[in-house]
Amino acid sequence: MHTSSVVAPVAIPAATRLGAGLFALVLGAFFVWGAGFANAQTLHDTAHDMRHAFGFPCH
Repeated sequence: MHTSSVVAPVAIPAATRLGAGLFALVLGAFFVWGAGFANAQTLHDTAHDMRHAFGFPCH
């Protein structure tokens, strides 16, 4: 027996979409400004530590 399902779109209120968009904008601006004003050595050390955290060897 084969059953099929139908997926219907769900309406998301405009206020919810606007809130999510503003949150993404603020978070993105925080990352861009944070990276822009951070010390280059700090950014390097963070990237290096993340490589180790994900199990990638780098030395």
